[in-house]
Amino acid sequence: MPDQPHPARTDIIALIADIFERRGAEAYAGEAITVAEHMLQTAALAQAEGAPETLVAAALLHDIGHFTSEFGEYSPDDTQDKYHDEQGAAVLEGFFPPAVTECVRLHVAAKRYLCATDAAYYDTLSSASKHSLRLQGGPMSEPEIDAFRSLRFYQEAVSLRRWDDSGKQVGLRKMTFEEFKPLLEKVRKREVLF
Repeated sequence: MPDQPHPARTDIIALIADIFERRGAEAYAGEAITVAEHMLQTAALAQAEGAPETLVAAALLHDIGHFTSEFGEYSPDDTQDKYHDEQGAAVLEGFFPPAVTECVRLHVAAKRYLCATDAAYYDTLSSASKHSLRLQGGPMSEPEIDAFRSLRFYQEAVSLRRWDDSGKQVGLRKMTFEEFKPLLEKVRKREVLF
């Protein structure tokens, strides 16, 4: 595989667009849709609920770490977590505000949190999501719940998680990355200004 340019030396929006184009049609973590369909559905759900633009951007980019992780792609046969949440946030930092990067970083923790605090939540997860939950540490302990609730963007991450779980529907209108590109540019410019 040819060397990819370091994000700091290129336009992050163009890099993300390239990732969507080259890799978006790949199967999504044991689900019946592609990675791009999942990410685009998640963003569309956030937008439909009137979420702030930063949260829509986070919803769109939340799984970018599946493409950028040094540990490779998720497989249903995995026996260890691949930290796509941390990897995705690391790629986006310096280009997007914390309201985006922290929600990307926390979307896995939000699943663990919801499993620990909402008795019905676990049963709503797909089998692939239940498998990855085991690899990610399972439901949070009480001290982990308290620590999670102390984080600045924990509530936004919980909202993102719920859209994430719902954004796995086969046969929905196919969204495109181009539809969200102006929003990403706008959110990115806010980071440049501050």
